[in-house]
Amino acid sequence: MLRFECDYNTGAHKKIIEKLTETNEEQTCGYGMDEYSIQAKKLIQNKCQNDVDVHFVIGGTQANYIVISSALRAHEAVISADTGHINLHETGAVEAKGHKVIALKSYDGKLRAIDVENYCNMHFTSDDMEHMAKPKMVYISNPSEYGTIYKKHELKEIRKVCDKYDLYLFMDGARLGYGLMCEENDMTLKDIAGLCDVFYIGGTKIGVLFGEAIVISNDKLKPDFRYFIKQNGAMLAKGRLLGIQFKTLFENDLYFKISKNAILQITKIKKALISKNIKMYIDSPTNQIFPVVSYEQMKYLRENVAFSYWGKEKEEHVIRFCTSFATTDEQVDELLEIIKNMP
Repeated sequence: MLRFECDYNTGAHKKIIEKLTETNEEQTCGYGMDEYSIQAKKLIQNKCQNDVDVHFVIGGTQANYIVISSALRAHEAVISADTGHINLHETGAVEAKGHKVIALKSYDGKLRAIDVENYCNMHFTSDDMEHMAKPKMVYISNPSEYGTIYKKHELKEIRKVCDKYDLYLFMDGARLGYGLMCEENDMTLKDIAGLCDVFYIGGTKIGVLFGEAIVISNDKLKPDFRYFIKQNGAMLAKGRLLGIQFKTLFENDLYFKISKNAILQITKIKKALISKNIKMYIDSPTNQIFPVVSYEQMKYLRENVAFSYWGKEKEEHVIRFCTSFATTDEQVDELLEIIKNMP
């Protein structure tokens, strides 16, 4: 069975496994204070070229709810696209921490500055604003859950709205490498660090066994962050396991090189589907594509390929193919042959 349902179904890049094996019997200090973690943080700081703090946690859900709950007071809320991960796929983790998620209608999986502006204007000019959760943060995913990306001018527009209404801007970067390496992208880590108060660099979906790197630019959010990590059960005693992985990932630009592989592979699949007159539900430039297929075509594909079901589009069905850092030419070639013979 070919597996194209997600980008986290492979262990880790071989260089990371080799480094973990090589350092397995070393003894270091714990809780991320080891030399590997310190070096990994410096590598990321150099890429951001800003005065940022870097912290490692195991997964994206942890990163999201720890960042949000540490930044907001009890009466404050976070604005998200209605398709946002914190709104749909984290079992209410943010709201379980006591913070409302204000879900706004998204466009191609993204928030628009004008929609954030309109909501904030409505709230802060309302006679009843104290009766509603106060917006204090904007949460965006880049790439979005639909594989779309924010351009620099879009991020700048959202930043202006955040500055106007004193909101934090937080970017979920679970698939950030795939966004940075797609042809449409016009941003760097330096740009993102300069425009966002906080963001994270996803590792779980891009090369490591587990782990995300939280990057904090805003000085107001830096104090006591390790307390929040510990309190939420996210501080690994064997913190070097995260440090070693991210150090390897950011040495010699491995993170960017392996992210590019996913883009190259999904491009071949997309072209093959289009050649069969299969349209895309949404135009995604990253490692996720959303073909619209008939029931017969979907049934045929399911015989040999694992993919995600995204929903119904009139009488047809939207499915998702997803590539990763580990997708091989052989896997794609086999899928292309299946697509070629698709009814």
